[in-house]
Amino acid sequence: MTDYLVTGSIVTFNSISTIETTLRTVRERTQGVPFHLYVIDNSSRDGTVEYVKGIDPLAEILRIPWNVGFGAGHNLVLPRIAQNGSKYHAVINPDIALREDAVTKMALYMDAHPEVVMLSPRIVFPGNHEDQVLGKRHPTPKYLVASRLRRGRLANKILAEYAMLDRDLDEPFEIENATGCFMFIRTETLQKIGGFDDRYFLYFEDCDITRMLAKEGKVLYYPHAVVEHVWNRESKKDFKLAMVQVQSMMKYFWKWRKT
Repeated sequence: MTDYLVTGSIVTFNSISTIETTLRTVRERTQGVPFHLYVIDNSSRDGTVEYVKGIDPLAEILRIPWNVGFGAGHNLVLPRIAQNGSKYHAVINPDIALREDAVTKMALYMDAHPEVVMLSPRIVFPGNHEDQVLGKRHPTPKYLVASRLRRGRLANKILAEYAMLDRDLDEPFEIENATGCFMFIRTETLQKIGGFDDRYFLYFEDCDITRMLAKEGKVLYYPHAVVEHVWNRESKKDFKLAMVQVQSMMKYFWKWRKT
C-alpha cells in the first residue's frame, strides 16, 4: 500500500443502468493505494444518486441541481482533491469496469516516470480482449468523418491511422489524444491547467485536455492497465447529442486553429 492518496471522479446523468458495475469493480479492485471516489451527479431523474449510496456508501456524492456537462462536473472536485493531498486523479466514466487493479498499476508507473502527466489505459469491449479503436492522434476532419461513417467495430485505413494501430499496442508510447472514458492524471498538473475547459458541455473535452496536459509533460498510452468500456456512441443515435458534438467540434478547432 502506498503512502499517498489517489482520487477518482465519476460524472453521472441518469446512469443507473451501468453505474453498479463501475462502482463495484473500481472499489473492489483498487487495493494497492488509498483511494477516495467522488460521484458528481448532473441532476439525474432515474434514481442514480440513491442507487450510488446503496452500492458504494464510501463514495462522496456531489449533487448538482442542473446538468453542467462532463468537464465542468469533473472540475467541481478540484478544490477537494487539492485539500486532501491527492497525488493522482482518475477521470472515470459511469460505463467502465476494471478487470484488475488498474489504478495501482498506473500510479506505480507514474511514480517511476515523473515526466509523465497522464496515462490512457488499454480500452477493451466488455467480456473479451478486443481493443476499442479509439483516436490517439489529434482529431482532424478526415478522421472525424471516417469515424462518423464507420459501421461496426472494424477500422479502415484512415481510422487505423487515427488510432495509431501501426504501433506496438502491447507497449507504452506517447499519444496526442486520450479517450475521456478513463484518464489517469497527475493531480498537481491537473490543478495547474485548471482542469477541463468547461466551455465544452460534452465531447472533445478529452481531446482538449490531452493537448493542455501535453504542454506540461508526456501523455502515454499504457496497455498494462486494462479497462472495459461500454461503447454506445450515443451521438450516432440521438440528433440533439449529434448537434452538441458538432458544436464542441467547432469550439475545439477554433481554439487550436493556430497550432
